[in-house]
Amino acid sequence: MYNHIWKKYLPFINIHLKKSATEDQVLILNRVDFERAGTGRKAGYKFTIQLTNGRVSNVISGSPLAMNLASVLLEDDNTKKIIKDKMYEISLNTRFQLSTKNITPAAEEADGKEVLREEEVTEPAIL
Repeated sequence: MYNHIWKKYLPFINIHLKKSATEDQVLILNRVDFERAGTGRKAGYKFTIQLTNGRVSNVISGSPLAMNLASVLLEDDNTKKIIKDKMYEISLNTRFQLSTKNITPAAEEADGKEVLREEEVTEPAIL
C-alpha cells in the first residue's frame, strides 16, 4: 500500500543511513503522501524498525507502514550494502519525521588490550 511512497524517499533514506554513522539524522516526510495512500488514521503513522546485520530484528507486524518500509529497504541492493554488518534504528513519529540512528556498537578497546597481552605471553622468555 505504501511501497510507492517509500520508493520515492529511498535515495534520501540511504543518504541518511550513511550519514547516521556520525550523527542521528531526521528526514521530514510529506504527510499528504501518506494520508492519501492510507486510512487516514494518525495513530498508525508511528513506528520503530530495528535493523541488525541487514535484517529486521524487532516485531513490526502491527504497522503496515513499517512493514512496507522494511520491505522496500531489504529489496534494494544499495540499501543492503549500507545496512550489512551494522545496526540501525529507524523511527517515524506523528509529525512525519523519519529518524535514522546508527546504533552499531563501537569496537571495544578491551579487545585490543587482550590481544596485546596474548602477544606478550607468546614472546620467548630470555633467561
